[in-house]
Amino acid sequence: MQYIKLGATGLDVSPIAIGAMTYGEPDRGHPVWSKGEQDARPLIRHALEAGINFFDTANMYSNGSSEEILGRALKEFADRDAVVIATKLRHPMRLGPNGRGLSRKAVMTEVDHSLRRLGTDYIDLYQIHRNDRSTPWEETLQALSDLVRAGKVRYLGASSMHAWEFAKALHLQKENGWARFVSMQDHYNLLAREEEREMIPLCLDEGVGTIIWSPLARGRLARAWEDARSTVRSQTDGAYADLLYSPGEEASNHAIIDAVGQVAQAHGVSRAQVALAWLRRQPVVTAPLVGAGSARQIDEAVASLDIQLTDDDVRALEAPYTPRYDWQGVSDEAEMEAIRRRVPGMALA
Repeated sequence: MQYIKLGATGLDVSPIAIGAMTYGEPDRGHPVWSKGEQDARPLIRHALEAGINFFDTANMYSNGSSEEILGRALKEFADRDAVVIATKLRHPMRLGPNGRGLSRKAVMTEVDHSLRRLGTDYIDLYQIHRNDRSTPWEETLQALSDLVRAGKVRYLGASSMHAWEFAKALHLQKENGWARFVSMQDHYNLLAREEEREMIPLCLDEGVGTIIWSPLARGRLARAWEDARSTVRSQTDGAYADLLYSPGEEASNHAIIDAVGQVAQAHGVSRAQVALAWLRRQPVVTAPLVGAGSARQIDEAVASLDIQLTDDDVRALEAPYTPRYDWQGVSDEAEMEAIRRRVPGMALA
């Protein structure tokens, strides 16, 4: 494994990261596709043996169970100083006031809960899962910076939002001398390239590394068109997936998936490996998050690091893409309802 730096930092991470949303007790998470501790532990160990040192989770995944499973496995199988643990906060963790969001109270409370569940003294990369538009940026950013100064957190990261929001946050951090966001966890793949307009150029200019969620478009890029929605995840996340992969772009999506198959056949590799290899060619991408449910998926992801796509391959993969609805930053119920009214027929979770 050849490790790389996360953005402009000195932090060494594997160019493949494990997304631990897949791991969590089914009775505390998704009863259909989340893997309990007995099934998750061998996969985490397999990833470590493959040289992967970068693991991402969130407090909300399986209501904290993902953090617990990941923390116990890494404590047993890994050298804590060698692995990079990333987690997130923002979404609801309990009913009632102050059970969600990015207020100073929420930030200070949730970091301690995550540290306890992960069984560690510090979090390597603490990320805001989304922006909290009900809390002033200044309050959130100062609280996060205080966590770095207190030694509970090593680096700060953010996740999907509008580019102007991220630019404002970076400006406020610099202006006030607060610890800065070093990463952006973004939705980016061959079926979702709208971030190339603003967010990715912003991250390149600011030296921010991107960590990619849903790099295989919920499995669509790993299968032929007729099987693209055959995964359990796709079938159970239908409404949300419609938001992510604009149903009005079926012809474009079909052509892209066909191109992935053709390139994969030419190289004698899997479709998933081609989709991941394409991401690796993008200079802003640090690592895709692989929600591996099997050892084979981990091995495929690692093997994708050896694939060298040609310029002709890239042109074939990118040419069918058409602009689509930009969902980024949509998180608040009121805004989602406004989009429902503005875009008739669009299915939102």
